[in-house]
This record gives sequence, structure tokens and C-alpha cells, in this order.
Amino acid sequence: MLLDLITSRRVVFVGGKGGVGKTSIAAALALGRARAGARVLLVSTDPAHNLGHLWDRPVGDEPRRLADPWDLASGAGTGTAGYVDGLEIDPERTVEQHLAAVAGTMRRLLPERMHAPAARHLELARQAPGTHESAVLERIAEAVEFGEEAYDLTVFDTAPSGHTLRLLALPEQLTSWTEALLANRDRSERFSAALRGLGGGEETDRDAELRRILVRRRNRFSRLRDVVTDPARTGFVIVLTAELLPIAETMEVYEKLTGLDVDVAALVANRRSPADAGELLAQRRKQEDEHLVRLREQVPDVPLLDVPLLPGDLVGAEALAVLADRLGPFSS
Repeated sequence: MLLDLITSRRVVFVGGKGGVGKTSIAAALALGRARAGARVLLVSTDPAHNLGHLWDRPVGDEPRRLADPWDLASGAGTGTAGYVDGLEIDPERTVEQHLAAVAGTMRRLLPERMHAPAARHLELARQAPGTHESAVLERIAEAVEFGEEAYDLTVFDTAPSGHTLRLLALPEQLTSWTEALLANRDRSERFSAALRGLGGGEETDRDAELRRILVRRRNRFSRLRDVVTDPARTGFVIVLTAELLPIAETMEVYEKLTGLDVDVAALVANRRSPADAGELLAQRRKQEDEHLVRLREQVPDVPLLDVPLLPGDLVGAEALAVLADRLGPFSS
């Protein structure tokens, strides 16, 4: 059972090619664990947010209840104290908050004569490559920390594969970059102290605060890296459809995640065609089987789950509960 595989995990990332049903699987995983009594935080990092549409409830940039014990008490639910809270990371708001925090720090640390040039620099940085990813990564780190404090499980519904892989590579890169900045600050501070005759004053205070900010940032990204690369705490579920391009991308994603030391907990072949519903779908099922054989040859050691094509629109907790029930036995 996929739900059994993630029972001991504190963080699960659900990713894959665009359009394969990542959001649905992430939501069903969250609901399945909540029905077993877990407190679950479901976080969307995909700019094309669909959580609100899927749950038929408003979802924003702060946690909001999506399913509670009363919802879970009906149907196959257990009526336990589990629940699902959801939030959608707003990229624009995140960047604005990120830059506002940086601006406040600059005003505090820089002499007044440098405030105007710093403000112009930040305005240019707003559209610079990497600003969006860095800001979103900060929110992911916050969500992981918040989730470990207040929830039993945090499930990330991620953006399509390329964007997610860049984000998962960033903690290592930003930790190394910040450590290099700290090393440079240490050399600069020693040089400045020698020039001042080891004197104190406002400049020393600014240096100390800047160092505290850099250390805090380094520690946050270092903690995130440690969580993401710990297979006892974190797993990645790759969602795919049994078609040529999603299969090819899945193999690439698996290799890159392995290279980043991220544990791939499971593969989910979503929306599988029935073999007994007419010749067209039977032929399609046969072709899907052939694609999955190739995937098993390339990725033999990761559990693979078949999820059938379901009737109707997948909207609301009841429909998600039906999908959660399907997250069952693995294929060999």
C-alpha cells in the first residue's frame, strides 16, 4: 500500500510531468493519512494552483482546513481526529515578502547614503533569474519546519519536474554559497578590526547582525537539505501516465533525484486504462503495459502502483476518498 509506505515519513513530495495528476494523488495521499488519524499539511508549490478547484474550497497563502473529522466520518472514513489543512504558495506574494524583508535588513545595516542605490538594486532583482526560486524555497523551508512542529505529515504538490528539480538542488547550492559569504565576512571583519585597532561601534554592530542573518539563512537551508535527503523522514512519489513521454521523463527524474540523494518512495502509474471495456481501451491498456515493462527494467527497485482511470469529475473530499481507496497493492 502506498499509504503504508509513507506512514513513517514526515515529508512527502509528489511530482512528475505536467498533466499526469500530481495534485489529485497528493490530495488523496493527504486525505488517506488523515482518515487514519494523521494531521496533514498539504502544500502546493505549483504556480498553476489547483488545490482549491480540487477540494471545491477556497485555498490561499495561509493554512486553511480542507477536511476535518466530520468530513472523514462519512463513507470509508474512520471518524478519527485526523484532518487536512492546505495552502498554496503564492509566488508573487512570496517574492514581495522576500524583497520587503531584504529591504528592511538593508535599511538597518547600510548607511543612509546607500539606501537609494540599494532600493534600485532590489527593484532590478525583482525580475532577476533565481529571485523567484530563492523566495519559494524559503517558503518551502518554512513549511517543512512548521509542518514538523504542528503536523504529522507535510505533503508537497509540486510544479512540473524541471522546476521541482531545480528547487531541490538549491538547498545544497545556497548553503555552500552562504558559507562562502560567511568566510568572506570573517576575513573582512578581521581586516576591519585590525584597521580600527579592535575598536567597537556602530559598524561592528552592523557586521554582527549581518553575520547573524547569514548564519540563520545557512542553517535554514542546511536543515532543509538534511530533511530532504533523509529517507527516514522524506520520500518522493513520482506520478506518471503509462505513455511514452511521461515514462521517459520519469526515468530522467528518478536519476536526478537519486543524484540529489532524494529517496524515491514510489512510482504511481495514474489513470490506467481498463482492459475489459472494449477493444479501443484494451489496445491502449496493452500499450501501457509495454511502456511500464520498460520502466520496470530501468527502475526495478521502486514500488510501482497502478491507479485506474476513474469515472466522473474528481472534485471534493468524497471523490478524493474514492481515489485514496485505490492507493493500494503494488504491481510486482
